[in-house]
Amino acid sequence: MEREQKTSSASHVLVLPLPIQGHINPMLQFCKRLASKGLKVTLITPTSMGTSMHQDNACSINMEPIFDGYREGERAATAEEYVARFKDTIPQSLAELIDKNSTSQYPFKFIIYDSILPWVLDVAKSWGIEGGPFFTQSCAVTVLYYHTLQGGALKIPMEEKSSVSLPSLPQLEFSDLPSLVHGPGSYPGIYDLLFSQFSNIDEASWLLWNTFNELEDEIVDWMASKWPIKPIGPTIPSMFLDKRLEDDKDYGLSLFKPNSETCMKWLDSKEPGSVVYVSFGSLATLTEDQMAELAWGLKRSNTHFLWVVRESEKQKLPGNFVEETTEMGLVITWSPQLKVLAHKSVGCFMTHCGWNSTLEALSLGVPMVAMPQWTDQPTNAKFVADVWQVGVRVKVGENGMVTQEEIERCIREVMTEGGRRDEIRTHSEKWKKLAVMAMDEGGSSDKNIEEFVANLNA
Repeated sequence: MEREQKTSSASHVLVLPLPIQGHINPMLQFCKRLASKGLKVTLITPTSMGTSMHQDNACSINMEPIFDGYREGERAATAEEYVARFKDTIPQSLAELIDKNSTSQYPFKFIIYDSILPWVLDVAKSWGIEGGPFFTQSCAVTVLYYHTLQGGALKIPMEEKSSVSLPSLPQLEFSDLPSLVHGPGSYPGIYDLLFSQFSNIDEASWLLWNTFNELEDEIVDWMASKWPIKPIGPTIPSMFLDKRLEDDKDYGLSLFKPNSETCMKWLDSKEPGSVVYVSFGSLATLTEDQMAELAWGLKRSNTHFLWVVRESEKQKLPGNFVEETTEMGLVITWSPQLKVLAHKSVGCFMTHCGWNSTLEALSLGVPMVAMPQWTDQPTNAKFVADVWQVGVRVKVGENGMVTQEEIERCIREVMTEGGRRDEIRTHSEKWKKLAVMAMDEGGSSDKNIEEFVANLNA
């Protein structure tokens, strides 16, 4: 870190993310920012992950394993089962940790918890400790969840041909809404998690958000009239943004091992702006038919591509695809995504529009082809294409399938001269500059972090 941690008088913050990659990364990055400003920070890691988290450089953050109901290597059968046992087990494990720490030189002064774990605030308050949620989704999506719970303007179920107008948001069609506002469907556990975020939101002293004021200004203003909201993002490693934390070159923890050397060597051999990078994150799954359409769409685009296909998804690839495209593309099981997006040969990111991936592309100025799958992704894709104007969104066919012709069309629109390529690149560069400014000294997010730290140290 750039600055020495002020251990003589440092307030101690405890941080508890939901232990999946997309929630750990932004919360760990926020930990690094807090440590650089003199706070003592402890990040909780669950015992079930053990050494499966590849830790490269977690800087001055203390990692504290606590029992989550599973021993290292044990796995729950479903996400719902894991979350249920996590909720049953963690409160006691957390209380034991707080108790153990209470007589130390640095007792915990504040607990930052994943917004979908609101019960952590109850544990904190029972020990006389203040707490606040950290939101790993956009403010826009949160407003939609809020209105779904409140009823009124957003009436569910909604007819497919209808649209909705809500304060601070653009007009949204049915296909722009988060999938779970239409009901729990096959995911009752995840549905309950998402909507539990509001259960005790009025009792929290701070609401910390992985976004930045300029990106969602009207929405942030509307929310600030209701809650003590503080955007503190984008929470990506400093060396890709403001470059003030010299050791902060990557997230530092990974549940997957990236094929880094293979990726970077391959990208080095390609012309600037000539590669489509394709990744649908750590959770999204495509059907075998959709995988085939995507594969042949990439081939039809006649563009170099780097495609991340997780080990668990590889059997869905068309049998002869890799052999037929060896001159054009490279298929790998995981990538060092930030390094890939920052590489000069990457001209476009084909993404599911998970919030972390969306923020990374915005922060690095990479145009997008949005192919959202579920949860918050349709709303993020709407903003990518129509509000921030940094990409195009695929059109879904009658049968719910995105055709290879449509995939080819979107890639060409973003990658080839004429069309919208130059306009999209101009917007992408604008947002890249604004993201850096937000995190740099005196920027909107930096000021919010400074205010949070000053308040804890007061």
